[in-house]
Amino acid sequence: MLQINKPQVISVAERAAPEPELISPRQLYTAIEGFLRRQHPLIAFLLLLSVGLGAVYLVTTPPKYTSHTILVIDPHKTALFRQQSLVGDLPMDSATVDTQIEILRSEGVMLSVVKGLRLNEDPEFSRPRPGFVSTIIGRVTKLLLAPFSSGNEPQSDAQLVGAALGTLQARLSVRRVGLTYAIEIGVQSFDPERAGQIANAVADAYIVDSLEGKYETTRRAATWLQDRLNELREQSSSAQRAVVEFKAKNNIVESGGRLMNEQQLAELNSALIQARAQTAEAKARLERIDQILKSDAPDSATTPSATVADTLRNEVITKLREQYLSLQAHESEWSRRFGPDHMAVVNVRNQMREIRRSILDELQRIAETYKSDYEIARTREESVQQSLSEIVTQSQTTNEAQVALHSLDSSAQTYKSLYDTFLQRYMESVQQQSFPVSEARVITRATRGYRSGPNTMLVVAMTAMVGMLLGLGTGLLREISDRVFRTTAQVEDILKVDCVSVVPMMKNKRKCATLDSQSRLIPVGPRTIHHDQSLLWEVTEAPFSRFVESIRSIKVAADLSKLVKQNKVIGITSSLPNEGKTTISMVFAGLIAQSGRAVLIDCDLRNPSLTRALAPNATAGILELMSGKAKFDEVVWNDAVTKLDFVPAVIPSRLVHSSDILASDAMRRFFEKMRAAYDYVIVDLSPLAPVVDVRASSHLVDTFLFVIEWGRTNFDIAEHALEIASSVYDNLLGVVLNKADMNAIGRYEAYRGNYYYKRYYARYGYAE
Repeated sequence: MLQINKPQVISVAERAAPEPELISPRQLYTAIEGFLRRQHPLIAFLLLLSVGLGAVYLVTTPPKYTSHTILVIDPHKTALFRQQSLVGDLPMDSATVDTQIEILRSEGVMLSVVKGLRLNEDPEFSRPRPGFVSTIIGRVTKLLLAPFSSGNEPQSDAQLVGAALGTLQARLSVRRVGLTYAIEIGVQSFDPERAGQIANAVADAYIVDSLEGKYETTRRAATWLQDRLNELREQSSSAQRAVVEFKAKNNIVESGGRLMNEQQLAELNSALIQARAQTAEAKARLERIDQILKSDAPDSATTPSATVADTLRNEVITKLREQYLSLQAHESEWSRRFGPDHMAVVNVRNQMREIRRSILDELQRIAETYKSDYEIARTREESVQQSLSEIVTQSQTTNEAQVALHSLDSSAQTYKSLYDTFLQRYMESVQQQSFPVSEARVITRATRGYRSGPNTMLVVAMTAMVGMLLGLGTGLLREISDRVFRTTAQVEDILKVDCVSVVPMMKNKRKCATLDSQSRLIPVGPRTIHHDQSLLWEVTEAPFSRFVESIRSIKVAADLSKLVKQNKVIGITSSLPNEGKTTISMVFAGLIAQSGRAVLIDCDLRNPSLTRALAPNATAGILELMSGKAKFDEVVWNDAVTKLDFVPAVIPSRLVHSSDILASDAMRRFFEKMRAAYDYVIVDLSPLAPVVDVRASSHLVDTFLFVIEWGRTNFDIAEHALEIASSVYDNLLGVVLNKADMNAIGRYEAYRGNYYYKRYYARYGYAE
């Protein structure tokens, strides 16, 4: 036998987060395909909207032209004067080039261009045309501030200059060309000739500004140097004057760059050394001559060893030696010839003796001379030594003063050096001031500009990309935040029950010519239900529509369930009001009444909307039956076409104890009679979430139909409604997914798209 499994609903609080699982490529593809299928209208709309805005921008934006000027910053300054500058010729680095770029963008250079080209009188710059977005924002702002504005006031010259300056800065682009010292200046304008003119003017203004800046810097440096020179001149003069006064006070005299006492000390020291040498020499000569004279040898005066330096230069000794040598030769020869005792030999010997005595006398005289020279030298040495001692004593006093003199002289030399240096710098600054040279020069001048914007392909690509990203992001956000029922799979996965039918959304009004012609042939009683153009009568007006076919699937589910257990009383409810349970109740009951006996009972005692639709003029209903004030035949209404019986609920005022009425024995007995009299008893109940009436009437109903509105009912609300009504869930026949958009449901469930419901559906005679 057919069995319907009813697993328990797991509450939101008790549901544990599932463990993460690896997603297979097929699952990923399916998820992406499903996302695109569901959100492609939104993505396409935002894509087309973005591209459309881009097209409007292209149409409304005038073309712009760009022209470029290239100038180079020369790190090696080609100056006329090669002297060192005030800050030094340092190598140029990247930061220096970036600084020059900022100077090019500065307000001073831009203002010079504005005034030079009179851009404040050019409407393109002084009154620029706003862009597409700026135009929209400006108009909205103007409308909002219109009550507070006093009208359009003419702009002043300062305002026009400011506007032109802002426009020029916005249209100016300055960049470094690679890693070189070249800088590219680009200017945009609506006029190609004007773009080149402004680009060249910016380069010229920068060079002029650089020259003026150098001139001003040099002028300030010269002024400062001149003041500093006056101070240094006075300080140098004072320092030199202090040196001269100190020398005069301390008797310090210089000659040839040296002090007099130092020069005298050096001279006396040299003289002392010389005197000591002379004294030693004289003493040595004296000692030598004394040694010769004291010798005991008989012919010591004639021997070579008795010779001193002066004997060689003495003519007397020389002649005596010559005579002596001659006699000595005769004496030797004659002694050999005549014998040593010969008279002639004896005479010669006597003569030789006389000569020796004469030589000794002459040597004695030379010795006296040496003694005199020694005494003179020694006396001179002592004199020089005494003078040197006096000079040394005097130098000690002078040296003490020399320390202070050196300090004063060093200070004077420092001031003089500073003065000379600053004087040289001052002369250099004066020369640079008279001939300033710029480091920048133009290497490529701007010509007629080329069209640079708007770039059609770039705008289209960017807007398409933005639109696509915006569409995907918005679609993803919608996908994440979409927590309403849209598919039967969601119903079965979340609520763990069968979705017995998907009821399409239908229009509320139809032409009922056929039904009206039939109803005129059927006699109308006092409690006959009148047909109108609402969906309640769709089962008779359009029996081959998809709407009625979906109701037939509910009847099939009820019939199959009847094979398993008793299923005569079917209660229809929902989680919240306005989900279509009343319409489903009426159409379902009408469909059953066409093939069997069926009664429709309005048990929504809080809001009897079914009674207001079918029997608005009813004066008695189910409450009167319960109280015994009326009989069944007096309250029941009948449909002449479908033979459906209807028991209304006439509520004169709001009921406080509606749940007690539904749970009463009288209500139970009434339903037992209905079971015996009819094949199906269809009960329109209250919603589950707001009131407890459905739970109070659960003992009266065999099975329940739970109506969920497609695209509106939230997951959590439906879960909560069934969780608090376990008796309803235990006897649930199934869920009806109502008011489904059949054109949109195909994006969530592909098999329910147009393939099933249009292309092949009509082959069996069904229509919308």
